[in-house]
Amino acid sequence: MTHLTTYIGTSNHGFAQYAQDEIRKLFPLTKFTLLVPTEVFIFEVPEGTEDMITTLKEQEPMFLRHVQPVSQDWDLSRTDADVEHLKAWLREAISTGLISSGDKIATQVRKEERADVPYAPFTIKAALDEILVSEIQAEPVVRYADQIISVYISAKKLFVGLSKPADNLSDWSGGAIRFMKEEDQISRAKFKLLEAEQRFGIDFSVARTALDIGAAPGGWTSLLLERGLRVTAIDPASMSPRLQGNPLLTVLKKNAGDVKLRENEFDLLVCDMSWDPRQMGRLVADLLYSLQSGGTAIITVKLMHKKPFQTVRDVLKILEPTLFLLKAKQLFHNREELTLYLQKS
Repeated sequence: MTHLTTYIGTSNHGFAQYAQDEIRKLFPLTKFTLLVPTEVFIFEVPEGTEDMITTLKEQEPMFLRHVQPVSQDWDLSRTDADVEHLKAWLREAISTGLISSGDKIATQVRKEERADVPYAPFTIKAALDEILVSEIQAEPVVRYADQIISVYISAKKLFVGLSKPADNLSDWSGGAIRFMKEEDQISRAKFKLLEAEQRFGIDFSVARTALDIGAAPGGWTSLLLERGLRVTAIDPASMSPRLQGNPLLTVLKKNAGDVKLRENEFDLLVCDMSWDPRQMGRLVADLLYSLQSGGTAIITVKLMHKKPFQTVRDVLKILEPTLFLLKAKQLFHNREELTLYLQKS
């Protein structure tokens, strides 16, 4: 009998089927069960855990935002007995050496809206953290953990697993990274670039000059200015008044197809335009002469035609071979789009 390893996968709402297609391509015999339609699902693969996770990280799916292992599950009793099951599981993990004294542990608890239980996620987290602190002097943390305890409460079952943060694809619960909205924030689009910066491990501050195509009202431009870059922003629409007078900003209030830039002028190019993806790709391609060799590009691709894999292939065909893809990922702050991280040859 083939041994199955069980995981819970999470995608952005509406994109679970695409995430499953990518997983199935890597592991053809995978079995799927939906937990939250179009968003959260169980998948079982006939692979050893280590081999499966290694493959998943080396060939990371675009639409799989987060993955967590399932080492044990129980039918919900919808009583405090559920919490006692988790506490017993944790003590067993400690006794077998899976969690050690002094470890930094993040306890992440998710609950479906349909889960009718008398306890809240923070109640479970508090109960498990108390054991970690009082019994083995482990340190409960929110981020930068040695290991993550993942608890998922579905409408019918309780799932728990233990993993290293990197093996979850994201160290945020469910891959839902949260940023604090600033009082003078120009737009929520800034969160997309902030998330790309973290998710792709980019240090924007090492760049010197950036080109922001389709910049208005200036959410992405504002972040690059905060990182100390000199930014040229192109858009026929108006930029936010909050950016006026910034000595590092040059605004070209015209269509991107009408501007003339200097060759090799920029070491970073960003684009977050709400255009047809192929039109956007051609527009960006026409301005790539201004990006230095080795320069970085961050581009969002709108998935307006519900053929995401073909759309990405079409855009990359337009941008290649001048740009080569480092990673394509639908980030938490993406909606009907995904983000490309590219580099100029």
